[in-house]
Amino acid sequence: MKYLFRILRYDPLKDEHPFFQDFFYETDEKKSVIEALMDIRNEQDCTLAFRYSCREAICGSCAMVINGKYDLACRTMLNSLMSSLIVIEPLPNMEIQKDLVVNMDPFFEALNKIEPYIESEADFSEGGYRIEEKEMDKILQYVNCILCGSCYSACPVASRDENYLGPAALAKLYRFVKDPRDKRPFSIWSKVNTEGGVWGCDTVFKCNEVCPKSVRPADGIEALRRKLIVEKIKRIFKFKR
Repeated sequence: MKYLFRILRYDPLKDEHPFFQDFFYETDEKKSVIEALMDIRNEQDCTLAFRYSCREAICGSCAMVINGKYDLACRTMLNSLMSSLIVIEPLPNMEIQKDLVVNMDPFFEALNKIEPYIESEADFSEGGYRIEEKEMDKILQYVNCILCGSCYSACPVASRDENYLGPAALAKLYRFVKDPRDKRPFSIWSKVNTEGGVWGCDTVFKCNEVCPKSVRPADGIEALRRKLIVEKIKRIFKFKR
């Protein structure tokens, strides 16, 4: 099968503007997009830059836009694209460092702000802290996030507001707030009760649409909103008593 790869190229050290470059690629094997990109880099242009690691759809490193769709290049097979023209672009909403490599610092800085780890009141026992399966089922959807950045890149709010935490960070916060092992106080996690937090979301559900792991971050944001309102009401009634 013969393919035409149209790849967005940009090196800020020498290019004035991003541009598309065409590469002809031919293979008789069943290959993924990331394997094809590796072949193009190794055989046609060694300066082509892109990220990848596990090649098993687990690490999220190779997230990019393939024929207009956000996806992981390692799990996207060439024969599934139903086209001989394959257009490859980097994730939007983040600065291009080189070609398909973007600066993900804003994404991870937002994630760090929500303290993405279990905060317990005491040390766990040697056997660990086991929770009921039904409790795990409530957060499993959000545990599946691989931090690929697709939701952040597709988010219209993140594109216009640098203070917005983004879908991944807020959904990850809900994962910990809902975890029975996590004991972070309301005063800590309620800091997202702002326009830069849960109330900044436009609820257009683009993040749900592009997530390669079906996490549905917008559902987590909506759940956080409801939980904030419930907790506020509880505190108002407690104060009046």
